[in-house]
Amino acid sequence: MKLQRKNRRALALGAFAVSGALALTACGSDDTGTSNGGGSSASAQAGNIKCDDAKGQLLADGSSAQKNAIDAWVKSFSAACSGVQINYKGGGSGAGVTAFTQGQVAFAGSDSALKPEEVTASKSVCKGGQGIDLPMVGGPIAVGFNVPGVDKLVLDASTLAKIFDSKITNWNDAAIKKLNPDAKLPDLKIQAFHRSDESGTTDNFTKYLIAAAPNDWKYSGGKAWQAKGGQSAAQSSGVAAQVKQTSGAISYMELSYAKDGIVPVTIDTGASAPVEATVENATKAIAAAKVVGTGSDLALQLDYATKAEGAYPITLVTYEIVCDKGNKADTLPTTKAFLRYIASEDGQGQLSAAGYAPIPDDIITKVRSTIEGLS
Repeated sequence: MKLQRKNRRALALGAFAVSGALALTACGSDDTGTSNGGGSSASAQAGNIKCDDAKGQLLADGSSAQKNAIDAWVKSFSAACSGVQINYKGGGSGAGVTAFTQGQVAFAGSDSALKPEEVTASKSVCKGGQGIDLPMVGGPIAVGFNVPGVDKLVLDASTLAKIFDSKITNWNDAAIKKLNPDAKLPDLKIQAFHRSDESGTTDNFTKYLIAAAPNDWKYSGGKAWQAKGGQSAAQSSGVAAQVKQTSGAISYMELSYAKDGIVPVTIDTGASAPVEATVENATKAIAAAKVVGTGSDLALQLDYATKAEGAYPITLVTYEIVCDKGNKADTLPTTKAFLRYIASEDGQGQLSAAGYAPIPDDIITKVRSTIEGLS
């Protein structure tokens, strides 16, 4: 049934799906996120993409988890809007927030909402306003593994916490065997990889461990990795590459990176059955999120310890961070046009086919209204 739904969605997407697939194919080796425009005029529309007064170059940086989605969006948007060039670097959430608060980019992507001190810092850039969080991309954080002879693996929060804290170091450990009685687990050292850069994916993954395994994960969390041991790599593409090429490896990454030999772990949440890392299952978890931001800020609160049937607990929501007021006059029209497109029904409609979860209707409606008020 899921395959049929995806096929129907793919047919409906038409030409965009082709361009999106080309963008996703390139994303593993290209971290520039640059796409050159190629439309007829600044007021032209391709499909339902409204270029309005979009023009020139737009610089952005941040979450590598959403980069596959951004690359596809950029390819479609800049093909419709002549003279527009959008460069999304995808250097990680920490780099994106820093670049935004230093006035280096028009908007940033972050898998964590702005902290109070970051909001304060943004006020020097957003003249008369401040940085706000606009939830735009949802999805599961897959825990991908590469263990010879094992094509399905169930783990729970406690076991994951011990693996990433170097307390469980071998794949045939008794705790893993208990969760996988039918698997042929090898006598093989676990190679646990974490992000070397400050990452919102790290922040969300460790929030899950804190909430679901508080007795086994004693760290405070945040964008920077805190546990001892393990190995590191930069960005989602970096940890995915390490898992793919390393026997016995395991790491956390956005679902669209868990491919080509990387198998996602199924999570035992305490529900009646373990939950797979799928867009549909992440959507069930994100749908229960609450808006906790104030004013035009739409930061969300997720339930990482959910035991709801079929709800995948290790999820993230990527925010586009932008000034509510005080945006630079030369980039504001392009910023609004691009954000308007990616928040639109068509823009959000591309996400599932690319391995992401669209933002729930009641929340994305608020996002669209907020974008129209940016100044």
